[in-house]
Amino acid sequence: MNREILRLSLPSILANITVPLVGMVDTALAGHLTGDGGAAAFIGGISVGSMLLNLLYWNFFFLRTGTGGLTAQAFGREDWHGCARIFARGIGFAALVSVLVLALQYPLMKLGMLLVDASPRVSELALRYFFIRIWAAPATIGLMVFRGWFVGMQDSMSSMWTDLIVNAVNIGASVLLTFGAGGWTGLGFNGIAAGTLVAQYSGLLYVVLVCIFKYRRVLGTLERGDLAELLRPSALKPYLKMNADLLGRSLCFTTIYMGYTIIAAGFGDMLLACSSIMMQLLMIFSYFTDGFAYAGEALTGRFIGARDEANLRRTVLYVFIWSMSIAVLFVGLYMWLGTAVIRLLTSDIEVVERCRSFLPWLLIMPPLGCAAFTWDGIYLGATSSRSLFMAMGFAMLGFFGCWWLGRLLWPAASVAGADACLHLLLAAYFVHLGARTVYLSAVYRSRIHI
Repeated sequence: MNREILRLSLPSILANITVPLVGMVDTALAGHLTGDGGAAAFIGGISVGSMLLNLLYWNFFFLRTGTGGLTAQAFGREDWHGCARIFARGIGFAALVSVLVLALQYPLMKLGMLLVDASPRVSELALRYFFIRIWAAPATIGLMVFRGWFVGMQDSMSSMWTDLIVNAVNIGASVLLTFGAGGWTGLGFNGIAAGTLVAQYSGLLYVVLVCIFKYRRVLGTLERGDLAELLRPSALKPYLKMNADLLGRSLCFTTIYMGYTIIAAGFGDMLLACSSIMMQLLMIFSYFTDGFAYAGEALTGRFIGARDEANLRRTVLYVFIWSMSIAVLFVGLYMWLGTAVIRLLTSDIEVVERCRSFLPWLLIMPPLGCAAFTWDGIYLGATSSRSLFMAMGFAMLGFFGCWWLGRLLWPAASVAGADACLHLLLAAYFVHLGARTVYLSAVYRSRIHI
């Protein structure tokens, strides 16, 4: 069991290490640009622009999560035709969603900006970032399906190489397009978004080649009649029911992270930059523990499909042991290296000094986040989508309830200034993680079974 968990998780962890590097490089590039508003405005523009895009993309993350759990169960049954049908259905939905996103990009952007109370300079930069990156929508949404399918097929290596290629190209292209090379001065701020655009399509090209050369036999089981069958109401009903729950979960998730950025934007450009950097640091841990969550998803689905209760329970136990070990490691890393990482993200001394007062919050992230992220993987493998929806619903109520109740009971926060308000906002974020952990732990025995 340990070998299987490590076989599935280590490639995911290796790939995930590069994910925060992309965000950190984007933040660092923005933090080293000079111009109107200074580094804080450029970092704020990246933060708000990314929030607007996440508002769109996270709502469709059910294409990855739903595809992974269903494929893993079909893999456990050795139903290769079923695996191919799940893949085809996911790609069809991804294509439809991509067309809608591109067609509706302008009204969606306007709606998103109505929710953000940012300075005119930050708003201008955010819109520039959004309108460049939005053209990566077909690749970004399509890659969700490919990644989920690879996880379900117990193929962590293809998923790893997809992420490594996307993230390596993203970093290299963003640096080159932002600052240029030789006699070319680059695109400046626009180059950060353009680098991501190039990277997403590079990843899409890679996964298409993987399917052609590695999964030709599996996908070759599809027939013309299968594609018509996928659109019949009787075949779509269970798929849509599960994905409706996952879509609801994604909406709650998006609302929490959108709320975090919107509230932080009201603190001014300096505190918006600090909140963005803090979220980057908080997410570093999640990318490590997500490797074990992916292993939990793949193995849970596989053993449920094979109707192997004993190995299902062992999977849950062993995955938690591994992920908790990572949590202990990161408490120490955050304690010793927090300030050093902030200095890598920005050369603005004032931003660094303001961020340092929020570093103690990083020590809470590993123990609280570990259980929440690990449970997510296990429940996704079991396709227990209603439980995930309910957990995220309670988490959303916890986040906004903590923020509003805190402002009501602690009016001194407004008097003390934006720093005190950001402390309260970070507390609300951790309440949402705690709510997810408590609910999913409480219903585990009744929801995860053969």
